[in-house]
Amino acid sequence: MNGSGIDYEAVFRALPAPVALLTTDLVYVDVNETFTTMVGRAREQLIGRYLFDVFPDNPDDPAASGARNLGASLRRVAATGEREAMALQRYDVEVPDRPGVWEERYWSPVNTPVLDADGNVALILHRVEEVTELMKARGRTGTVEGDRARVLEAELYTRAKELQEANQELRRAHDREHEVALSLQAAMLPMPGPLEHHRAAVRYRPAVGSLNVCGDWYDLAELPGERLAVAVGDVVGHGLTAAGVMGQLRSALSAASRVAEGPGQALEVLGLYARSVDGAESTTVFLAFVDWSTGMLTYSSAGHLPAVLLHVDGTVQFLDGATDPPLGARPEHVGRPQTAVPFTTGAALVLYTDGLVERRHEAIDTGLHRLADALARHHGAGPEALADAILSDLMPAGGATDDTALLVIGL
Repeated sequence: MNGSGIDYEAVFRALPAPVALLTTDLVYVDVNETFTTMVGRAREQLIGRYLFDVFPDNPDDPAASGARNLGASLRRVAATGEREAMALQRYDVEVPDRPGVWEERYWSPVNTPVLDADGNVALILHRVEEVTELMKARGRTGTVEGDRARVLEAELYTRAKELQEANQELRRAHDREHEVALSLQAAMLPMPGPLEHHRAAVRYRPAVGSLNVCGDWYDLAELPGERLAVAVGDVVGHGLTAAGVMGQLRSALSAASRVAEGPGQALEVLGLYARSVDGAESTTVFLAFVDWSTGMLTYSSAGHLPAVLLHVDGTVQFLDGATDPPLGARPEHVGRPQTAVPFTTGAALVLYTDGLVERRHEAIDTGLHRLADALARHHGAGPEALADAILSDLMPAGGATDDTALLVIGL
């Protein structure tokens, strides 16, 4: 039972469809009774065992491909977190208690990811319907009905193969776009060179999954005097389009920061420019000007998550005093707010994008509290060590489902 009062284990057992739960290593965790009946195996013959140790391909059939096709589908689901319905499969099964005797069987599988609290694939729900009798019925029908059944079966098989080939081609196209977008991001987000008097650490982690290349970006620009402009931003969307918009906005903000009187004015200029860039609407940006000569940090936010000022004593201060809507959110032109806070030598400024703290099925405050706790534990570390510690503490083991940019500036 859980807080909803629903006994999900009882629901699983009562499902009329044959279902099994697998780990991402394809080991049986649980099965319902319908599944054991259908495959002719007892529960204890399945739980804790590797799927293809229990159900290998027929070694007497050199064309057998059921295990290979099913394994490829399950591993894609584990890697991408996306549900996948497979084309009809012939997958022969060894007759229980008759070693070496194989039955011709036909299956229609659907594989669905089960995500944990961090949005990672924890288990795979494997549902399979057997259609062996339907496939064999053609041999038991009359001539006319048999001909119709064979024609229909041939059409269904052809359509299934066409769909499978189309899905494979689409997956290859997505993979190519992913590689190009990553290269574009790398070209537009080079690691910053050494600052004149101060230290900075930058980390960028692309999202896991072939469709999740996003528009996260960062920038550092040294200004006249002992000043530094530092920014992070997040473009809505994925793929090449988002990466292209990201490059335009990053360049525009870098230029505006060098001539603006403060971060509020720089974001105001960026907002006006964003109106002419398709896909720039709802982009979020956090921009800070650090002035070591005065010991003041001035910042402005266009709908972005608050940066953090980590004080020397380990106190964590979220910079949320000058938050305004994202770019393009207002139909009319309005100036952007900014505010300033003091800092002391030895403090650190931490900027990041949402991939660091946001998780599916979890309130954003939970992720922000995790970040605050990690910073408090590691205060006093240099920028490089602090950046590594933050990623180690906050990033899911399998990678985040959104891009993550992280900047740590030693103050």
